[in-house]
Order: sequence, then C-alpha cells, then structure tokens
Amino acid sequence: MGRMVGSLPTDTSIERLVVPPGIRRQLDDIVGWRRASVDVEREYFPGREGLGRGLSCLFSGLPGTGKTFAAQCLANALGLNLYRIDLSQVVSKWLGETEKALAQVFDEAEAGHGLLLFDEADALFGKRTEVKDAHDRYANVEVGYLLQRMESFTGVAILTTNLRSNIDAAFIRRLRFVIEFPMPDVARREQLWAQALPTADKRAADLGPTLAALVERFRLSGGHIHNIGLAAAHLAAAAGRPLDAELLVRATFRELEKAGLARSPADFGPLARWLDEDERGGSRRARGVGS
Repeated sequence: MGRMVGSLPTDTSIERLVVPPGIRRQLDDIVGWRRASVDVEREYFPGREGLGRGLSCLFSGLPGTGKTFAAQCLANALGLNLYRIDLSQVVSKWLGETEKALAQVFDEAEAGHGLLLFDEADALFGKRTEVKDAHDRYANVEVGYLLQRMESFTGVAILTTNLRSNIDAAFIRRLRFVIEFPMPDVARREQLWAQALPTADKRAADLGPTLAALVERFRLSGGHIHNIGLAAAHLAAAAGRPLDAELLVRATFRELEKAGLARSPADFGPLARWLDEDERGGSRRARGVGS
C-alpha cells in the first residue's frame, strides 16, 4: 500500500481505554462479532459465503476522546496489524485514480488480514454533493464505488469523524457499529490523569490537591491529558526534580495555549501562582474547556 498507509502500534490493552460502560460493551461486541463471523457463516447461514464476515464501524466524537486509541486496542485484541489510511494519498484529482487507490487498499488489507483505519473519514465518506458539473458527477461515482467495496469487504474497517452528521447516510446504513465517544466526565478525567502521570516515586508527595483542582476546573479530553502528563514529566526530568504542582500547572497552561484553548490565568484560581509572569499576564479566553 506504500505511501497511502501508515502502520500504528497495537501493543495496548482495551483495559486501558477509559470510556463509559456502554461504549466498552460495544467494543467487546465488535471483538466478539469478528471472532464469531466464520462460525456464524458456516453454522447459521450455510451456503451464503461472506455473509456478515466484513465488519465496518464508525467512531465519532471530538478530537482526543479515544477513537484512534480504541482502534489500536481492537487491533490488539483481534491480533491484526493496524493500517491508518493517508487520505491525501488516496484521494486524487485525476479521473479514476481514487478508485484504483481504494481498490489497492481494500485488496491488500483483505490479503494481509489488517484492520483499516480511515481517520477523519469525511473526505471519503462525506455526504454526496448535488451534481452541478462533471467533477461533482465523478465524485459521486467514486462514492458509489466506495459503497460497493465497503459492502463486499471481508476485513475490518474503522472510520473516524469529529461529527457523525458529516458522513453520508448511505454509509451509515452499511456499518455494523456506530459509536459516539463523549468527552470524559469528572470520574473518567480522574482515571485519565492517573494514567497520564508518571509513577508515584517520580511525583511530589503533595501533588494531590493540585491534581484534583485541575480535574474539576478543566473539561479536557484524554488526548489533552496525555499530552500534559508527558510534557510535565519532561519538565521534571529536565529540572532534575519530582513532578510537582508548578510543573503540572505550567504543562497544563501550555497545552491549552497550544490547542488554542488558553484561558485567563484567573480561571486557574489559586493555581495561577505557579504560572510565570508572562503566563499570568495572558488574557486569551478558551472555548469549551471549563467544567
């Protein structure tokens, strides 16, 4: 598949995935469906080759809510390699080239027993357009081909999107599972922070109150929390000291700023004392970060 595909690590357990129980049950059902598919075909529907063997799913939700991580966990549970499709290499402006690229992706995934991950799938699986010119007509032909190939695909494919409504309804009907990944609530943010921070011997003993305040004050996704934990650990290692309140607050502020979510230092409350002068002088407001 060459430049069209990048492999992702799958050495992670589904037990580390922090999601509501209903989502966990659906992910377990995906594993069960795939493992049972051959038996279902042979014993429940004999003579109907390929029935139900293909497994296509849609994971929707805001960035950082666990969609890609869930795909990695599923690949691990099923013993499959995970291939992330580079849509910039698949979608072509030349007539017929997109179909050829897609055919190669699906054919090789079936032959190699890999799990296909179409990240930000809107570019391929988005709603069909009203035909106004030849380009629109051909784009809809490509969608038609994709619908047919998805239906005949005997492997596992996962589509991700930030917004389910962006995906063409014709694709939704052909998917086995559609799962919405929500932003984590307070209890799950506590779990995510616990996973993101280094071991206790590398943390300051009095970090608990600061951590509790960050959990309550900022409604962050698992992706943001992971980034903060990693950044704080690097700050601590570079300074040659345990990860303390100052380093954790600074790492949090920088992650919010990097993501375009930087808040007024006043929103950090008593924790603002750990910010340096430049950070305390900031005045940019965040969107959708507060609890």
